This record gives sequence, structure tokens and C-alpha cells, in this order.
Amino acid sequence: MTATLTGSNDAWRARSLRAVWHPCTQMKAHGAPDGPQADSTPLIAIASAEGPWLVDVEGRRYLDGISSWWTNLFGHGHPAIRSALVDQLSRLDHTMLAGLTHAPVVELSERLAALTGLGHAFYASDGASATEIALKMSAHYWRNAGKPGKNRFVALQGGYHGETAGALGVTDIAIFREAYAPLVRLSTTVASPDARGARGGESAADVAHRAARDLGAWLAEHHEETAAFIVEPLVQCATGMAMHDPAYLREARALCSAFGVHLVVDEIAVGFGRTGTMFAHQQAGIRPDFICLSKGLTGGTLPLAAVLTTDAVYDAFYDDDAARGFLHSHSYTGNPLACRAALATLDIFERENVLAVNVERAGMVDGFLAPLHAHERVRNARRLGMIWAWDIVGAPANFARRYARHALDRGLLLRPIGATLYAMPPYVLEDDTARHLADGALAALEATLAEAEPSLFDDEKALP
Repeated sequence: MTATLTGSNDAWRARSLRAVWHPCTQMKAHGAPDGPQADSTPLIAIASAEGPWLVDVEGRRYLDGISSWWTNLFGHGHPAIRSALVDQLSRLDHTMLAGLTHAPVVELSERLAALTGLGHAFYASDGASATEIALKMSAHYWRNAGKPGKNRFVALQGGYHGETAGALGVTDIAIFREAYAPLVRLSTTVASPDARGARGGESAADVAHRAARDLGAWLAEHHEETAAFIVEPLVQCATGMAMHDPAYLREARALCSAFGVHLVVDEIAVGFGRTGTMFAHQQAGIRPDFICLSKGLTGGTLPLAAVLTTDAVYDAFYDDDAARGFLHSHSYTGNPLACRAALATLDIFERENVLAVNVERAGMVDGFLAPLHAHERVRNARRLGMIWAWDIVGAPANFARRYARHALDRGLLLRPIGATLYAMPPYVLEDDTARHLADGALAALEATLAEAEPSLFDDEKALP
């Protein structure tokens, strides 16, 4: 496969740095538009993609080891999704959803309800917006129910739910929210069930029970002012792929029910098979009050988010009084193209028995990753479904940026979180691509450790 655009990376980099403000980026790390490329954070111009591969304008290929920020499920340019989009584009590209409807949004809502047991899908375009919708909907529900004082939220330490103002209120990662603290209504955080926090002989379930007791104690005192508890089920991704036992979700469900607090599960990153089941909370056998979806919803092709909820929540807004309605909107709510991509994605899950196939695929990938699991500087090697993570002891300063550069040099897109290296590839790896991922990930680690003396993380105690 060859690149479809002409030019050099340097030329496109300079144009991009003059015109584009890249997300989640200290722009100076890329260097000035007319200056040299920054060694630690190269900017790569991608021209095309196919399967698990991204291809730059100079024809170099990079295995997409993080699914383009956890969105891509079945490889780039999947023919079934592409075909569905072409067909939909010939019929209906977009229409407002207020006062109108269309087949893709109706059919998608019906299928999501069948998969989750929740319905009344409300649509947006991104994960942070889904968080905002769920939080607003919860607080407004309690207002309509005659309890306007229930308008606060509780979340997990280290949790991440997006970077808009409302979502930052339930996000507990300092670098994302400290600068905006005056603009944000911060929620309370309770202990994370992160299994890496085990104390002398504790199991992952023991950590989950201990963290649940912390949540229970907080709710016992504050439930009358609390609208909802929000949690990333099984994996807190942005805090370093912190994984927890499903027991925590079962206890959280019971506590929220006992204290009259909504349970919101943020499946934005972990939904659609990432943890081994269609949705992560299903491993706990629970039914939440709200589910937030995005990222993999369209297979990584178009922006789309959805919030699903219960009949009880929906009924609280059903009234003659417009002010009791959920008056929240996005111009592209329920976009037909995005909904059609989501329907094609669900078709692939059914037609190709994806969840069962992924069990075998994950075992195959795990075999190639064995040397990385056993590396002397790796602690807490872990996997859940199609998510892998490794904590690096003795990681040098700026480990994530250094590692990303060495990975690119080896044809891999991998971006560690702090001192945690992780992989979340599309569900299409075969022996050759899995070997490329594993060999390149290990080689990039060796190169990163070799180029700098240990600094910020030179003590195992620095890890959770």
C-alpha cells in the first residue's frame, strides 16, 4: 500500500504547526514551524490507513497499537463500514433530530437497548458530551422528582470522564483540571479499587471490597445531596489502565440502590468488547441507571456518543411542562452517517462472532508479549480482554514522550501514560502484526531505558 498524498513529513509538519492546535499537546514539544523537528515528540503526517496500519506521506507504516485513541475496533477502512457509509451518503447525510427522525437513529437505538437493557438513547458526538448529558440528566431527574438538593456527584480517585467543564468535575487527573479549577464544580472522590493497591496478601477482590466500604461510608453521610456516582467499569484508562475486580461494581450497584443514588457507568473507552464482554459492567451482572458510550460505537470511523437510561428516568421528564423536559441539544445529534456506521459495527460483532474470536486472538497476542511481561523493569503486567498494560520501574523523566518516539522509529504507534506502557490494538491482529507489536514494544522499551538515567520513577514505591 502506498501513501495517497504527496510531500514530506517536514513540509506537512510545518503547515500543521502554523495552522492546527493539536489536542492534549504542549505545542512547543513539536518545535517551531520553521525550526527542527523536536526529538522527543515527532509530528507524523498520516496519508492513509488500512487494517491496523497507518501510513505517512512518505510511505512509512505504523501499527496502530492504541486504536487511534481507543476508537478503532476492526481496522481502518473496514469494507463493510465503508460500504454502509457510501450507501447512507447517497440517501441522507444529515438532518436535525428535533421534530424529525430517521431509520438509522431508530434502528441503532433499538439495538443498543436490546444489548444493554436500557433505552431512550440520547445522542451527542463525543465522550465528554456523553458524560455531561448523563450528569445533567441525573440531577434534573432528582429536581423533577422533588429533590433539587440532590445535585452533587461522586467519582473515583484517578478517574477520567472527559475535559469539558462538567466532565472535568468528575475527572480526578490533576494535569487536565488544575488550570480550570475556578471554572469547575469539583465532585468528591472516593478510593479507587485499583488492584495494584493491594496490601500484604490482599486479592483484587479484597481491594474492591475495601474501596466499596469507602464509597458506602461516604454515601451514608452524603446521599441526600448526591445525584449520581460515576465509574469507569473494570478499567480506569487515563490514570494508567488501573484494573479492578467486578466485585466493586456489584457492591457499588447495591450501595447506590440502597441510598437512592444513580449509578452511571462510563463505557466510553471500555465498551464494545475491549474488556472481553460487549460492555465491561456486564462482567459484574449489574444494571446501571445510565450508560455512556462513544469511541468504538462507530468502529472508530465517525464521531458519535450515546447515553442510555431507564424507563424511570425517562418518565420523570415526560410532562406537559416544557421546563421538565431534557432541554439539551447538539446540532449533529443522531447524525445518520454516524448511526449507520454504528449499525455496521454491530453487524460485524454479530456476523463474525467477535467476542469469541477475541478470546483466542488475545491469547495469541499474549504469547508474543511474554518477554515484555517478564522484563526486569516491568511490574504489574496485566491484561483484560484486548487491553494490556505494564508499569515501568526506573522509567526516566519524560518516559512517555521518549518511548513514543522510539516506538515510531520501529513502526509502532504507542503512547504510554506516565510510567505505564499499554497497548489497546484493533481486533484484527494476526501472527505477523502481533509479533511486530510485541517485538517493537520491547525494543522501544530497551532503547528508552538505555538513553537516560532513571529519574522520576526510580523507586518501585512510585508506582501504585
